[in-house]
Amino acid sequence: MSHRTKPPFRADHVGSLLRPPELLRAREEFAAGRISADELRGVENDAIRVAVRMQEDVGLQSATDGEFRRASWHMDFIYQLDGIDQADELVRVEFHNEQGDLEFTSAALSVHDRVGLSKTIFGEAFEALKSMTTTATPKLTIPSPSMVHYRGGRAAISEEVYPDVEEFWTDLTAAYREEVRRLGELGCSYLQFDDTSLAYLNDPKQREYVAGIGGDPDRQHVHYIRHINEALAGRPEGMSITTHMCRGNFRSSWVAEGGYDFVAEALFNELEVDGFFMEYDDARSGGFEPLRFVPKGKMVVLGLVTTKRGELEEKDELKRRIEQASQHVPLEQLCLSPQCGFSSTVEGNALTHDQQVAKLRLIVETAEEIWG
Repeated sequence: MSHRTKPPFRADHVGSLLRPPELLRAREEFAAGRISADELRGVENDAIRVAVRMQEDVGLQSATDGEFRRASWHMDFIYQLDGIDQADELVRVEFHNEQGDLEFTSAALSVHDRVGLSKTIFGEAFEALKSMTTTATPKLTIPSPSMVHYRGGRAAISEEVYPDVEEFWTDLTAAYREEVRRLGELGCSYLQFDDTSLAYLNDPKQREYVAGIGGDPDRQHVHYIRHINEALAGRPEGMSITTHMCRGNFRSSWVAEGGYDFVAEALFNELEVDGFFMEYDDARSGGFEPLRFVPKGKMVVLGLVTTKRGELEEKDELKRRIEQASQHVPLEQLCLSPQCGFSSTVEGNALTHDQQVAKLRLIVETAEEIWG
């Protein structure tokens, strides 16, 4: 089997990492007005240098900044788009884990003006990351355009500004195209669109939610795929694009469940990305049968190592599951990763830094033994 020099890599990871205590303290100090933005940025830079060194030391071929400059994997990006701000009302999402349920509450979003892109979002963050990497390819993660719509649907979009919702999609995907173009100019060759909706929509309860916000529960995933493709149209030559799908990741909890069967055929055959990061760490994700729709040339990154618990997976079990997946898509088209980030929000999942590092090292070692 060939060693990959182009993303996604045989051993890869989704993006976010546990925030170190000194960074969490600095954020609190900044929020309280006791340190300046420059002082906070200095703490972030120090923490990111350590995180990049860790990723390279364990043998990963890609490195992110751990999303250390963000509180949330998606809203920190979305609120920087022109025409979108926090709304007065709150959104409450119910998460689940083995101990019970917990509620995640955040501000809703409001599309109150024409959507656009005044500045390159996360551009400075990417340049800083790029300057810190030595052996690894710097990877940037951003939420997909779908996430702007999935939070509130038609009700979150001003009908005065956008009487026709297709005009909203035209502006949104144009803003994303410009963002992708500018990131390419900065040297970004590995960009990931994170998208929970494409996994959520496999859950009948989530399709009921879509109907409730004025969407099309039977074809919403098809609409989202079309708009993601519009956002990627004309992407820079040499830029690898992946998408990551999960069913919720907040303090070791989840939102949705169900295999990929509902979205698989359209997802794999129509979404114009180079690779798919797939959550597959437990029974909630279903079986590998939907992978039969993956066409030649597309990569699937199997998220077999959970970020929700600290216990380390058995290497032989990972190999067994990869062999099972290879019954549906050739082994040459497979890679290995965690099922999600370790800290999709600033709170992080219920495991330690050392456990996080051990899981990343396990992924690298397992991939080397399988693919060479």
